[in-house]
Amino acid sequence: MVKNYVLDTNVLIHDPNAIYSFQDNNVVIPLPVLEELDKLKRRSDSVGKSARQVIRELDLLRSKGDLSKGVKLENGGNLIIMVVGDGKKETPSFLYEKYLDNWILGYVVLLSKSSNIPTILVSKDISLRVKASALGIPAQDYLTDRSNLSTLSSGYSVLDKDVEPGQKIEGFPENHYLKCPNGFFKVKNGTVTQLAIKSSDKIWGISPLNDEQLFAMDALLDDDVKLVTLVGMAGTGKTLIALACALEKTYNQKRYKRIIVSRPLIPVGKDVGYLPGSLLEKLEPWMEPIMDNLEFLFDRVGMSLKEFMKKDILEISALTFMRGRSLPNQYMIIDEAQNLTPHEVKTILTRAGENTKIVLAGDPYQIDTPYLDKDSNGLVYAASKLLGNKLVAHITLVKGERSQLASLAAEKL
Repeated sequence: MVKNYVLDTNVLIHDPNAIYSFQDNNVVIPLPVLEELDKLKRRSDSVGKSARQVIRELDLLRSKGDLSKGVKLENGGNLIIMVVGDGKKETPSFLYEKYLDNWILGYVVLLSKSSNIPTILVSKDISLRVKASALGIPAQDYLTDRSNLSTLSSGYSVLDKDVEPGQKIEGFPENHYLKCPNGFFKVKNGTVTQLAIKSSDKIWGISPLNDEQLFAMDALLDDDVKLVTLVGMAGTGKTLIALACALEKTYNQKRYKRIIVSRPLIPVGKDVGYLPGSLLEKLEPWMEPIMDNLEFLFDRVGMSLKEFMKKDILEISALTFMRGRSLPNQYMIIDEAQNLTPHEVKTILTRAGENTKIVLAGDPYQIDTPYLDKDSNGLVYAASKLLGNKLVAHITLVKGERSQLASLAAEKL
């Protein structure tokens, strides 16, 4: 049965191609949403980029017909720009008093009353969905790119029987790790292979402290694996082991030209533009956790981090400034990847050039980006969708190794 799906602005910012995700149903965009997109398009960040992309797409569809009456989409659905002259007569007057979100609710109420087709509001905003329900309007999150963290594989299994290198094995995806009575292994091309790293090995001065770190470091050192997703709470060592393996592969083994370490800028308070100083100085508050890990690693090998930074082997930058770059022969680490949307992660992965390895690391339970949660963020989305491909490895790290206090706080608080 055909339905009316009314899209909130945040859905289009989250996924600029969302209008094509509702099959043969009616996709309705209220005029206030266009107003909000028009304001957001001036921003220089990913939000502005998404707003501009949506507006360009709507302009292309405008050439195919009258948007106010509906334009046929390739997937069989219809796109309609809804314009209301005076909806106050049909809907609660308070909806039009202050907030743009309330205007959107007014549009949905009016559409549900005037149409014999079921009408559903689609929004990433929990508060708006609650208000919609209070007005008797069915509302849901944008479900197209949602994953389920609870069903995401840990990336490894414990077997109670021995296996042998070269042995054929079924029931496990590519690059899945196995802990057996006779050692540690992984699945490659449907057969069991021995790990390239032992628990006693030191990589840039550190050794794996638990089985999960051992598996993760093996994936991080495997040249055949082009994408590694690391999911784990604070203190499990995600960033530290990723940096150690990147330094090993780039500086010692010369396998990559440069290391790029980046993370999304999620400001708490003022944006970087308000901070004094150069761009590097503005980035310091966001990059301090990375620098702390690097200082620890360089202390372990008795090298000067300050001198190393002059070699142009290590680049620390914000994701904001990576747009449009082509990145061959790089070892890229994206820290705090849980704060990225699936669309943003796709953009990053499609930047990868020949012989580039990308690491996505983060904690899905510590999200600072509005409208993302543990199931809708780019890190979990990428891990869920790409798991099983021979180019991809995923490990969930559970055991905290920072300190007993850090582990207790991450688990209980």
